[in-house]
Amino acid sequence: MSVNIVLYEPEIPQNTGNIARTCAATGASLHLIHPLGFSVDEKHVRRAGLDYWDLLDIHHYDNWADFLSKNGEGSFFFATTKAKKHYAQVEYGENCYIIFGPESRGLPEELLVEYRNDNIRIPMKGEARSLNLSNAVAILAYEALRQGDFAGLAEEGALHNLEEPN
Repeated sequence: MSVNIVLYEPEIPQNTGNIARTCAATGASLHLIHPLGFSVDEKHVRRAGLDYWDLLDIHHYDNWADFLSKNGEGSFFFATTKAKKHYAQVEYGENCYIIFGPESRGLPEELLVEYRNDNIRIPMKGEARSLNLSNAVAILAYEALRQGDFAGLAEEGALHNLEEPN
């Protein structure tokens, strides 16, 4: 299963670094739609991504039209607090793209209207505005991976540098 995480004009370097680490650990591709609110060379981005940058499949785009021209195939899902369906009510399938908006304002309403049947949300209390972007990405990415039976990920964990108990 191919999971693609798309950040539309992300603003906070630490969030993008954390998301990059999640993508590297899960095999998801990271797509960054410019303009970004930071430089990907910033130490905050690099530090949050730790030493996982060499494991990351990352792509950059000048704008939404550039992204669409290079990624027209697959299924698109737009994360928004305004959606009727929640993230577990859809089938992500092969080659899915889960798209997230900037931290301060979310995805543009024009996109949400154009793709109204593909909007998804994470359920939460009505008083809460939203979750942290990196947390929201992790929740949706792992649901898509779960639906694909975690294909390509490690089968089981192991203790590090510890002997098995007798």
